Amino acid sequence: MPTQERVHAGVVYCAPGEQHVIAVDLPAGATLREAVQVSGLLQRCPELAAAPLDLGVFNRPQPPHRWVRPGDRIEVYRPLTVDPKVARRVRADVKRQRGSG
Repeated sequence: MPTQERVHAGVVYCAPGEQHVIAVDLPAGATLREAVQVSGLLQRCPELAAAPLDLGVFNRPQPPHRWVRPGDRIEVYRPLTVDPKVARRVRADVKRQRGSG
């Protein structure tokens, strides 16, 4: 009986105070979205199921329909809580007020 090719990858997600790193074994041709579903991450972190998945592989944004390649590190991104431009401006203001700028 022929065996179906399998792909091994990892799914990672970091939330405040917790980190999830989950190994997955998928049939060849599986998508990033399917890898996240198989990982069980959506059940562990229900807040992710409420919005469209924002995914990447090795720190590069990718569409959820992209195929998983062997060894991929599939990253699930969470929405930013603060706009990076605003955060930088606040840090600059604090530094200026301390007199070290």
